[in-house]
Amino acid sequence: MAETAGTGRSCPGVFARAWAKAVSGTSYLPMTQAQLETLLQRLTERLAVALRSEPFDLRIGQQVGAELVRAHIASAEGLGRTIEVIQLRLVRDLGLVADDVDDRMARLLATVATGYARALRDRTLDEQESIRRAAMMARAQAERALRDSEARFRHQATHDPLTELPNRTLFTERLAAALDEAERVGVCFLDLDRFKVVNDSLGHQIGDLLLVSVAQRLRRALGGHLVARLGGDEFVILVERTGCADDVIRVAEAALAAINEPALVDGHELTVSASIGIVERPVAGTSPMELMRAADSTLHWAKAAGGARWSIFDADRNRQELARYALSAAIPTALERGEFYLDYQPLTALRDGRLAGMEALVRWRHPELGVLRPDSFIGLAEETGLIVPLGAWVLAEACREARGWDDGSGAAPFVSVNLAVQQVRRPDLVDEVRELLRRTGLPPGRLQLEITESTMMSTAEEPVRALRVLADLGVRIAIDDFGTGYCNLAYLRGLPVTELKLAGEFVTGLRKPADDPAGRTDERILASLVSLAHALNVTVTAEGVETAGQADRLRAIGCDAAQGWHFGRPGPAAQHLGRSPARSGVTVLSGTTA
Repeated sequence: MAETAGTGRSCPGVFARAWAKAVSGTSYLPMTQAQLETLLQRLTERLAVALRSEPFDLRIGQQVGAELVRAHIASAEGLGRTIEVIQLRLVRDLGLVADDVDDRMARLLATVATGYARALRDRTLDEQESIRRAAMMARAQAERALRDSEARFRHQATHDPLTELPNRTLFTERLAAALDEAERVGVCFLDLDRFKVVNDSLGHQIGDLLLVSVAQRLRRALGGHLVARLGGDEFVILVERTGCADDVIRVAEAALAAINEPALVDGHELTVSASIGIVERPVAGTSPMELMRAADSTLHWAKAAGGARWSIFDADRNRQELARYALSAAIPTALERGEFYLDYQPLTALRDGRLAGMEALVRWRHPELGVLRPDSFIGLAEETGLIVPLGAWVLAEACREARGWDDGSGAAPFVSVNLAVQQVRRPDLVDEVRELLRRTGLPPGRLQLEITESTMMSTAEEPVRALRVLADLGVRIAIDDFGTGYCNLAYLRGLPVTELKLAGEFVTGLRKPADDPAGRTDERILASLVSLAHALNVTVTAEGVETAGQADRLRAIGCDAAQGWHFGRPGPAAQHLGRSPARSGVTVLSGTTA
């Protein structure tokens, strides 16, 4: 195609500025206006080349369209203004004249639009692919972060933060899995002995460091077994796939040996011991909760035996413990239902056989077990603190019933009531007794309170002061089972004691013949105790008297009174009131002491 130069002067810069002004604002352009004009001037020169080229090169227009998209002039409005400004000003501003310029311009605009559209399509596809890949990468990163986060949370949820050992949650999971996979398993429940002393004397920081040291030693010594910390100073060891109890015992002994090693903690050399409860059994018919409960109970057995040892679970002993617990738990309800009642055993004056007093003995008419004697439940009541309400009921009931023993003759017997150490140490003991005497009308001299020897010898000043107040009121104070504890007669000088009740062990020897050396020794001991007690102005009652011979020998050495089956078995008060005086020739009642 022939080209005729135009008369106008070619000016790409003018056209480029007009083009830049037209497309500005149609898209976000990451360049300055000057940079845009420079770019468009270069593209203008290429368009001019396309219009002049022979033959006509369609590729140039397509390349210009594509480059516009790469320069981010990538909107429909930007393309429209580009086509418009090229069509209206390119030929004029560049001074191009040709016979077929209009045809060439139309074809050029078409190729620019085609290149623009293809580039925009490719860009869109690339962006979509980038977005897809970015989304995939982001998803993969999110999933990896989630897995890492879940792993961290899982670790935190299943491990002890102080020692980094597994915690109760993880241990329970592993124990449950072991019950599904093995035939027999074992558990060692471990607790440090006297760990509280470390915390109290050296501080919790040292205590925590000691726990870390113990954890490390257990992990080293028992690397093949799961060691977990349950909390505080409690650890537990899982022994999977055991063959017999010896497998678990060996693990327990290794754990004790590891813990017993001296530990240097923050400059302090500490030696600690531990107690371990062991359970080993077939997995059939058991559960993680039952295993842990059994191990916990067995741990308490080891503690009760003095610590620094292991104990192994015994089903019979556990049944007895559960029965004891059930019995202690039933005491409050039994008090509410009136299941307790009192029997009485006479205290007989040896000089004339007179009924001097009666000791109140509590019985429990259990709805399932029948009548229970005190040795079945008093110890439980003392362990749980229930002896306080039970003892208060016994004291109140004894005072109420004793008030009815007065027949007007002025010789009514006193009632003797045992007080537990918890009762003696109550600050309101004096007020309680004073109110009972007021409410029942029982004269103070007809109430005797029996305190064990160990209670009297170890009690603090305040309870002793309370007993002195009661003694000043006229209440009798007796020491029960004298001779089984401290047997400190000199200490009695400062106590408000009116009577000693000698333990039955002293009286047993009096059943031997009078010429038996051992019997004579027991008799001399009793005579000395009676003489010393009288020197302190204290009367003496011998317990456990079963024969007339014992009664005669006690009377001969000056003992004031006696108690035992020879003078009467425990029973209702009416059984003893109004009976004939018990003298040395009475018929002996068979049996043993109550």
